[in-house]
Amino acid sequence: MSLAHGRPYLAIPGPSVIPDRVQRAMHRGSPNIYEGPLVEMVAGLWPDLRRLAGTAHRVACYIGNGHAAWEAANANLFSRGERALVLASGAFGHSWASHARQMGIEVEFLDFGRAAPADPGRVEAALRADRAGRIKAVLVTQVDTASSVKSDIPALRRAIDAAGHSALLAVDCIASMGCDEYRMDDWGVDVTVSASQKGLMTPPGLAFVWFSQKAQARCGQGDLASPYWRWGPRAQAEEFWQLWGGTAPTVHLFGLREALDMIAEEGLPAIWHRHRALAAAVWAAFEAWGAGNPAIALNVPHPDWRAHAVTAARFGAPDATRLRHWCETRAGVTLGIGLGAATPEDPGADGALRVAHMGHVNAHMTLGALAVIEAGLTALGLPHGPGAVEAAARVVAGAAGG
Repeated sequence: MSLAHGRPYLAIPGPSVIPDRVQRAMHRGSPNIYEGPLVEMVAGLWPDLRRLAGTAHRVACYIGNGHAAWEAANANLFSRGERALVLASGAFGHSWASHARQMGIEVEFLDFGRAAPADPGRVEAALRADRAGRIKAVLVTQVDTASSVKSDIPALRRAIDAAGHSALLAVDCIASMGCDEYRMDDWGVDVTVSASQKGLMTPPGLAFVWFSQKAQARCGQGDLASPYWRWGPRAQAEEFWQLWGGTAPTVHLFGLREALDMIAEEGLPAIWHRHRALAAAVWAAFEAWGAGNPAIALNVPHPDWRAHAVTAARFGAPDATRLRHWCETRAGVTLGIGLGAATPEDPGADGALRVAHMGHVNAHMTLGALAVIEAGLTALGLPHGPGAVEAAARVVAGAAGG
């Protein structure tokens, strides 16, 4: 008999849990889009979005998802035939490269597998080998949502500088913004992309591109920068409609305003600490389960390489799919699929899943999800080590203090 009836918990890496406050802010009729409260409210979004990314520079907003953010960045960074160096540590690095190729951008590709971050040494070597300076920008995901690998962005900036190369640094923060620490200006990033549906706690529909003065001076006027995607009019709009390339995404903007208020109230350092603690609790649980079954393991072996927003893990095929189905249908917890985890031995990625702990998530939500996973392991008769929930609880107790 199912115990799933009640409020479900969506523990997938986006769309993330939408706070009640954000939902209430969005539950309204269409406003006047020419003057008045909407226009006045939107003026305050830009400084808050800059603080979120850690930059004093420009930000452009698009109506779209994370793929739209990629397209906006690609369209402004490159002209057809120009070259990008794309770094991949999972499925989304491959996807960004594919997206660029389909737009006519030449791609030099460095693949670091599905369990390790981008290696600054290999990046430096690739840039040193580019003696003609054809590479215009390095594209990397800070957190690959599929693999849960986190790359060291300051180290990649140092690698570019050590090579003496002029390439811009563009970072995908779609899974990490508002979850993992990020400081665009301090880390020397030229372009940052993100979207509303993960750490920003707002439904899918808004995409963001922050860009430095150097990027503004060198980009945005090529043959890929069509009227809709060109970032200049959006970041320096003379009329309100130019901010969106047309009609404003009104209810999303009210939701975003509430989400940014919530982020300001908690403070970014506290938000980063919360995500770090909840991630560590999830890791502790998996390590305990894996002590009783070597088929259960975290995808990323080194803690410094793991995201604080999402955790990818394996259980062995077909047990991850069986466990996901049990958790959703019997207990009301939806876990993420093993995206990008297919192998010749497991073509359906039935041995992999992901647990999200991003955005509007607290200790009881994460501990509850872990308890449900343990119940599922028990109900399905899957071998696992004891003490997982207790180990996670100890992490939470230590992080929360007395």
